[in-house]
Amino acid sequence: MLKYISKNLLLKRCITIVLLALVIFMLMLLADHPVLVERYYSNGFYKLIGWIFHPVLNLFPFSVGDVLYIVTITAIVLGIIRVFKLLFKKQFKLTGIYLLGWIIGMQVGILAFYLFWGMNYFRPSAAVRLNLRDTSFTTADLKAVTKLLIDSANICRSRVTAADLAQSNSVIYATAVNAVKALSADSANFRAFHPGIKPSMITFLMNYIGTSGYYNPFTAEAQINYQMPVFNRPFVACHEMSHQIGYGAEDEADFAGFIIGINSKDRLLRYSAYHLAVDEFMHTLRRRDTVAHKELKAMISKQVHQDFVTERAYWLGYENKLGAISSIFYDNFLKANNQPQGLETYNRMVLLVMAWERRNWVH
Repeated sequence: MLKYISKNLLLKRCITIVLLALVIFMLMLLADHPVLVERYYSNGFYKLIGWIFHPVLNLFPFSVGDVLYIVTITAIVLGIIRVFKLLFKKQFKLTGIYLLGWIIGMQVGILAFYLFWGMNYFRPSAAVRLNLRDTSFTTADLKAVTKLLIDSANICRSRVTAADLAQSNSVIYATAVNAVKALSADSANFRAFHPGIKPSMITFLMNYIGTSGYYNPFTAEAQINYQMPVFNRPFVACHEMSHQIGYGAEDEADFAGFIIGINSKDRLLRYSAYHLAVDEFMHTLRRRDTVAHKELKAMISKQVHQDFVTERAYWLGYENKLGAISSIFYDNFLKANNQPQGLETYNRMVLLVMAWERRNWVH
């Protein structure tokens, strides 16, 4: 009887694997058609996901996504132990059935990832959606905009008070949410579905892998590292909620977070956005023109410079091999999801900001 059940279960799992593989294959065919993804997924099915998931998950004061990941990792560890036990007992057929169950679980996870959020990676780029196609620029253009950003960062930092820097995380989160809502009301390209940000319960781990925040595609929650320097937190909150809005690529989420931040009236949030922009632009300028980079670096105020020193010291305090390993995995993950530059995608935010500034007020 047990032998019959094993064969029957083996057959059912094999059929399930084939069917799930077929569904995933068909979904990936849609990924090759960004216009269809935009129309039927990003502006269709994903809106439904947003209207259902976001307000419901916002009711929980803790990150449901963190709990899901902790439970999943625990289950994987226990599963590995069970596989070794079965192999030790030479129960190879049961081991095979168990491993097939793992494959099914992985397929369900992949399918859930793309259905609940991941297809946003394959919609038309933000450059197309926001009519920012002209992303070419000269070194002179880059230097001019970098100078403007430095001036803005310096001014914003001078207005940030000790009280601003002593804000509680709950106040920072509320301010970021309000900024997202305000821009959402004015622009269809930044339309939000009940945005929210939560402190991550695994912040201690995020520190060691060098992560300031993450978006959980399975629970539609935006999580933040609540221990990093206070002037980083407002922008990161906006970045993660940009993923929630539907900005998939990291450079696009950086750009959206920047636009949300500079349109806010909150002093700390505005500075946080300009602080990030100056960092990105100065890195890009250094690769193009070291002389210009040195010239503009001298223009950064002492307060802003000290914040960069504080930020670097914070992350260096947690630097280890785990961060390097996680970077390799995340780099490959980005490349597999329509971001061929991998981690370098973050730096491509400069292209979008240059096009935005050129269109709006740089001549």
